[in-house]
Amino acid sequence: MTRVEVKDGNVEGALKRFKVKVQRSGVPTEMKKRKEYSKPGIIRREAKKEAIRNAKKHNKQRY
Repeated sequence: MTRVEVKDGNVEGALKRFKVKVQRSGVPTEMKKRKEYSKPGIIRREAKKEAIRNAKKHNKQRY
């Protein structure tokens, strides 16, 4: 459970801190993953595509 204290009645600041904490905890990405079932083969295929995309990106940055 993520908890944030409101200091001096600053609700906007507390909300901003709460959003950052939730984002860092990985809740939104976990929600996306669990939204629908993906077959293991599709997950592997997408991971491979992502690795290729990242490798191309890093190679492009080097030169």
